[in-house]
Amino acid sequence: QVQLVESGGGLVQPGGSLRLSCTATGGLFSLYAVGWYRQYPGKQREFVASVTNSGNTDYLDSVKDRFTVSRDNDKNTGYLHMTSLKFEDTAVYYCRAVPEVGLGADYWGQGTQVTVSS
Repeated sequence: QVQLVESGGGLVQPGGSLRLSCTATGGLFSLYAVGWYRQYPGKQREFVASVTNSGNTDYLDSVKDRFTVSRDNDKNTGYLHMTSLKFEDTAVYYCRAVPEVGLGADYWGQGTQVTVSS
């Protein structure tokens, strides 16, 4: 059973930066793609970014030039580096581990709050 623990959220001014981390335990991290999602109050979670074990990345269009997704398999950790943050980036951010092969379970972190405010 994979467990994901997120960190790095907080309060930041518009234009500022944050780096979110997602550390996995209990599984072989390299078997999973890492995805980042966010959720606004009363809304469904939306996809933000993902990175496969081979390093292929994908992004929501609105963050493509501002956010960078990465991973360090030696540390069993995925990252979302967010720059030029905007008010509309305020949300709870979740990481997700999705198996790249087969039909195994996927796993979610507990979420971390990102608030962009002046």
